[in-house]
Parts: sequence; structure tokens; C-alpha cells
Amino acid sequence: MNRSLRQLFTIVIILFVILGMSTTIITAIRANQLNQDPRNTRALYHEYGAPRGSILASDGSVIAKSDPSNDAFSYQRSYSDGPLYAPVTGFFSISQRGWSGIEASRSSLLSGQSDQLIWQRFKSLFTGQENKGATIETSIDPKIQQAAYNALGSLDGAAVAIEPKTGRILAMVSTPSYDPNQLAGHNTSEVNENYNTLSSDQTNPMLNRATSQLYPPGSTFKTVVAATALETGQYQTDTQIPAGASYTLPGTTVQLTNATSQGDGSDGKISLEDAMAYSSNTAFAQLGVALGDEKISSMAKKLGFDSSITVDGTSSSGTPWMTVASKFPTDVSDDKLALASIGQGDTVVTPLQNALIAAAIANDGKLMQPTLVDCVRSSDLSVVSQTKSEEMSRPFSADTADKLTQMMEAVVTKEDPELAIDGVQVAVKTGTAQIGENNGSVDAWVIGFAPADNPKIAVSVVVHNVDTYGALAAGPIMKAMMQEALAE
Repeated sequence: MNRSLRQLFTIVIILFVILGMSTTIITAIRANQLNQDPRNTRALYHEYGAPRGSILASDGSVIAKSDPSNDAFSYQRSYSDGPLYAPVTGFFSISQRGWSGIEASRSSLLSGQSDQLIWQRFKSLFTGQENKGATIETSIDPKIQQAAYNALGSLDGAAVAIEPKTGRILAMVSTPSYDPNQLAGHNTSEVNENYNTLSSDQTNPMLNRATSQLYPPGSTFKTVVAATALETGQYQTDTQIPAGASYTLPGTTVQLTNATSQGDGSDGKISLEDAMAYSSNTAFAQLGVALGDEKISSMAKKLGFDSSITVDGTSSSGTPWMTVASKFPTDVSDDKLALASIGQGDTVVTPLQNALIAAAIANDGKLMQPTLVDCVRSSDLSVVSQTKSEEMSRPFSADTADKLTQMMEAVVTKEDPELAIDGVQVAVKTGTAQIGENNGSVDAWVIGFAPADNPKIAVSVVVHNVDTYGALAAGPIMKAMMQEALAE
């Protein structure tokens, strides 16, 4: 009898141990995995059962918020001017868990589940008040954002504006865009249908072209090659470099020419400043070969190439928002290096990367870490975190930055006067990258900053798949953004 009791007792103990282990695995080890499982409707009800925090523009206007709803989810996400701010906010959906933008990068803060909000949750538990998500205050300037969106219109492209001295992103627009409200509803079949329609759309409206699309930069990349040359100490703005009406790519019979005769120079040579102003392909192709891919690649890496750049967030705040890495080729033949040096061939960049190049020149050679969030506040308006400006790198000296600025100002005064702004010095570099079958169309670019003597805004604009120059297609968009920023 005692033996049977001992056996029964042993069995009960084993069962309790198994129960304890399984409970621990479910509640601790696999908790996040189970909560994120799209089949777990309880997790969804829990997430939607509390008001998700708002996302604000820099002037305090609300661009995303949670509204009470008369259903099991209690709250529904809504987006004001959805298509305008979609590249910034991303979307939050009950049935499509592939969130993006700030909705993803600050998800744990917006939901109120972040460890940074533990004191708030503690207070809610004991006071019986509803736990609320944090408010995210962004650096986006609504006026500049609207100006870029209006100017891009129905075009396929992107625009980014940065405050050079701080790295704050003032505008981020991608077109064509989409309305996140289509994915925020509680009718799952309708939301799924909307998602499938958007994701299968050939224009790819859900793609954030500013951070997740690579384009050949065309002649805007000449700023990087010029910076490399100036940093060697062997070149000045008035240094005469080889140019000419045509240049045969090394080891080939391919002839490289210039868009205008001014880019040919005189007697086969041209000053570095005029090579920039008139965007001489023959000059910069030869300059790139003379410098070598190692020096240019080193400069490009200091400016952010070959690495994903963090736009916002950390693993503790949500899913970090990272750009795709811009690329400059290395260990290539001289003919490919020549093309890469004029922003063709295997050189590709994101619009954000090109904005960072302009911002580094504007900021005396100091490249600031780009940021999208200024401040995070809990529901009682106390500050949870505040973003501080952080230097990302120093790719070149202030002297080099001054000379690049001088050459970019010459682009406006000598070649593209239509990009001038009354009473303001503007520094610009345009680009026209050939793309498509038989180079039948182009990606039109412009990067620049203003005022050139005290920069407040650096801009990058790309218009994809057009048939005109960067100055004509992208230039007016940049100008509209600058004018809006400088009018404030």
C-alpha cells in the first residue's frame, strides 16, 4: 500500500514538473512567438483593446491615431492625409502583420508595451485607468511634405529633405503612394482584398522609394568623385583636368560624350569647377579612372554607401527601419570604373543616401545621423525619450565642403539658372541617368541645399522613367520644397 502511494505521489510530482515546464515555455520562452502568430486572435484583441499612441508631425498635427470602435477590437487606427504621410507612418493592420514605417519601428511604444513605459503600466494597473500607448512626435514638416507631394503628383519618384546641422528628416515622400486607411479596417476580408490589390499593383504604391529603392544616381555622383579629388590635395576648383568632346572607355570602342558642348572644355581640358557646372562626362570619367576605385569607394563608404542606414527605431522599440544599401563597385575594369564615376553602370543609391551627400556638403563635411522622431511622450505627456543629434561620420574637411559648395553654386549660375531662388544662394547638382532598354529613358535627379552660405535644408529628388533632364524634371520639385522651407 505504501509502495502504491509512493508511486502515485511520484507520478503526481512528475506531472506537476511537466506542467510547470510547459507553462514556462508558453508564457516566457515562446511568448513573443505566440503573440506574433497571426492565428492568435487573443493577441490581436489585446493589442487593439487599448488605444495605440498617436503619430504627430513637427507642428503637432496628428497624422495617425486610434479612434474608439463599437466592436470587439475597441479601437481602430486612422490616418489623416493617408497617402501624403504613408512613407512615414507605414500602416497598422489586424490581418496584415507586415507593418512598416513608424508603426513598425516604434510599435512597442505605440502599443504601450515597451519596457520604457513600465511605470505607466504600473500606474494603470493600480488606478484602474486604461493603459495607453506613447505619442511619437516626428520631425516631418507638413508644409515641405505637402510641397514635395504636390510637385511629384502622378510621377514615379521620391523626395527627401534633411536639416543639415541635425540630420532631422523634414520630408519623405514616395509616389505613387497608398492610403493606409485601406488596411486599418476591422473587416478582415475587405482589408485582405485591399492588401492584395495594393501588393499586386504594378506601380508598387506600398514601396517606400525614398529608403527601399535603388537608382543609378547619374551626375549627382560627381559630387562624390569631386570630393575624393579635393581630399587628395592634388586638385583645386581651378585645376585643369582632361575632358574633350568624347572619351573612349578603356579597353573598348565605346565613345562617351557630353550633353552640352560646354562640358567638352577647351583644347581637351576643363577646370574642375566647370566640369561640375557643365556636368562633363568625359572629364569625370577620366578623373574617376585617375583616382582609382579604392579612393572613390572609401569616400562613398564614409558617406554611407555599402551599409544599411538606420532611419528609425531599435529592436527594443519595434522593428528597426533600415534603408537598402547604396553601392559603388570595386575591383572593376577601368571602363566600368569610368561609367561608375559618372553615376552609371553599377553605381546605385537611394534618395535618402543622395540627400545625405548634399547634407554633408552643407554641414562643413560633417554627416549627421538621419532621424525621423524628435520626441516620445507617455500618455501623461511626460518625455520618455528625446532624440539628440549624432554625428555619423566626417567624410571630408570643411575646406573641401566649401569648394564643393562653390562648384555646386556654379551649376546654378552657369548652367541651370532656372533653379535659382530670388534673394537666396542655392547649391545644386543635377543628374540624368540612362535606364531601360537601349537607354530609352532616364532617372532624373537633383540634389542641393539652401541657403548656400547658411544651409537650412538639403534636398534629394528623383523622378523615375522620364525622357528629360534632371534639371527639368526634378529641379522644380526641389525648388518648391526649398521655397516652402525658407518661407517659414
